[in-house]
Amino acid sequence: MKEVTTMTLMQWFQKQESISTQELEKLIKEGNVKLIDVRTKQEFQNTHIKGAQNIPLSSISQYKGNKKQIHYVICQSGIRSKKACQMLTKAGYSTINVKGGMSSWDGSKV
Repeated sequence: MKEVTTMTLMQWFQKQESISTQELEKLIKEGNVKLIDVRTKQEFQNTHIKGAQNIPLSSISQYKGNKKQIHYVICQSGIRSKKACQMLTKAGYSTINVKGGMSSWDGSKV
């Protein structure tokens, strides 16, 4: 959690590649998408996108995944997912933030 709270202003405003929820929905329909949902376990249990992996922001620094794969990251509004993207990018992962998060998602949910 320390990594999240010590993020500098410069890191926060750093450009982060992002897509809309509509673009994400198209990609999911087309095939293999690695989607990480960084909301809390409770938020994820209430509703989530089918196939998403729940890794709360507080645990994201421990994530061990395929660094050759693009990781799409979502939360409720896009704020936590942006932080997670910055942390994952710093760790060597390719990330794309989902703008608007679950609040903007119109696709099917579990």
